Amino acid sequence: MDYQKIVVKKYPKVPSKQSSEGKYWKSFKSPILIKEYASIPSIYFSPVAPYDFALASSTRVQIYSSKTHQPKKTISRFKDLAYSACFRHDGKLIVAGDATGLVQLFDVNSRAILRTFREHTMPVHVTRFSNNKTNLMSASDDKTVRVWDIPTESSVNVFEGHEDYVRTGVVSDDNPNLVMTGSYDQTVKLWDMRQNECVMTMQHGAPVESILMYPGGGSVVSAGGPTLKVWDLLSGGRCMHTLSNHQKTITSLAFNGSSNRLLTGSLDHHVKIYNVQDYHVVHSIKYPAPILSVGISPNDTHIAVGMANGLLSIRQRQVGAAEKAAKAQNLQFMQGGGYKYFMHGQAQPATHPSLLSGMDTATTTATTATATSLLSSSALSSSLSSSSLTAKGGAKQGAKSTQTGKPGLSGTDFTVERTRRFHLSKYDKYLKRFEFSNALDEVIKEGNPNVIITMLQELMHRDAIIPALSGRDDVSLEPIVRFLLRHVHNPRYTNVIVDVAQVLLDVYQKVFGESPLIDKLVSQLRQKVANEIKLQKDILQVVASLDMLFARSVMSAPSSTA
Repeated sequence: MDYQKIVVKKYPKVPSKQSSEGKYWKSFKSPILIKEYASIPSIYFSPVAPYDFALASSTRVQIYSSKTHQPKKTISRFKDLAYSACFRHDGKLIVAGDATGLVQLFDVNSRAILRTFREHTMPVHVTRFSNNKTNLMSASDDKTVRVWDIPTESSVNVFEGHEDYVRTGVVSDDNPNLVMTGSYDQTVKLWDMRQNECVMTMQHGAPVESILMYPGGGSVVSAGGPTLKVWDLLSGGRCMHTLSNHQKTITSLAFNGSSNRLLTGSLDHHVKIYNVQDYHVVHSIKYPAPILSVGISPNDTHIAVGMANGLLSIRQRQVGAAEKAAKAQNLQFMQGGGYKYFMHGQAQPATHPSLLSGMDTATTTATTATATSLLSSSALSSSLSSSSLTAKGGAKQGAKSTQTGKPGLSGTDFTVERTRRFHLSKYDKYLKRFEFSNALDEVIKEGNPNVIITMLQELMHRDAIIPALSGRDDVSLEPIVRFLLRHVHNPRYTNVIVDVAQVLLDVYQKVFGESPLIDKLVSQLRQKVANEIKLQKDILQVVASLDMLFARSVMSAPSSTA
């Protein structure tokens, strides 16, 4: 009779406490901490590859490489503290304000000053480019918001409706005539350049530190104090959501590449990530100091965080080849080349590129593989029409596999016979030779609890548990006792472990006291069993008390009348 391999018992898997969302954000690993000269009030990623980022710190603006994580350009043409370094949409120009009120425009490659705008009288904390490439917006502590004409270096619009410092602002990507600003007067205002006036005002209820406008311009997010608010501009500035998940002031906001996740940085040392569909916090990252600025690259591979003590943290996520290929394929499809995928027998992308952001590589690969298999079904059918193959007994180990060809295009029959040889694992080989002690040592060495429990059950069924445990010194006995100690409280394994522990104590009771290590482990095992018994007794008492309470509530409930 042939030897039958032992079948490892499969237990129900305990559901993972970590969600796929948490796994994705934890894939931003290896945080790099770099000490800058002063606090870092702003971080801004370039909109174009390779997605370098600019940060303002002290009297300089530094452009960091996303590949080397080192400064590749340093702009130090400021007489005072620099603020709000921002790239133009093509990544070729950068604008920044400073504490003297100057707004300067630089060429990224040469670092030369191209334009200087001088009409602000107090520090400029906000600078942003407009989509039309000829205007930029700045906001200052002098309570004014200015829109500049880049060629003439003059302001074409001056908005003077705020009553306190203006510390945040954006220009609508969809309509360059709309400017949104937030101020320490606790208001968020929408300005129209065509009318040169404020067309909408929203009361946040706290000094506004940061705002973001959604793609499409229909909604805006404002941060002030520990509160986050979402406003619906299409319904006249109605507040749709109010969130308070931070303990201290929120200082910075950022969208991921597809704008389906919102990142918030706060003085409470935390960056929180929100799902914009329901505004639930899906992940949180803690940092060593209060956070002043947060940025995430457009391709969702880098998270940069600037802190009040001058620390810069850079986290990077490695993107697999499968994810890159899937994103490129989906992008090409969405740009209008979808039909040629079918013409060339390739897979049609199954999802929009924006939905791929945050999706793990396995899901993306599975989706692409499913589409590929569906498209290749016609080729598979044509190949089967020429020759039909049937296989019998191929799934059984050690059985003969026979394939018979029916007359097809070639008009020939063929038969292929082969014997599949199964491979025994090392512990199965020991069991086959009745080397029970070596078999137990081998599974202990592998460390899989399910395999170890299966082996112990097999040894007990063969009445070989005593030979497997006997004749050991303290070195070879230690891993077995440690396994019993580690898993004795696991309800899946308790019955087997208790039986094995009794056998082990019976075998070695005469030599206890000779090895301090084994004595200590056995004492710990005894204490752990005692604690578990006490816990079970306490649980039974609690269950009994609850049963009494439930019984009383049922008896005291008024009977229903017809």
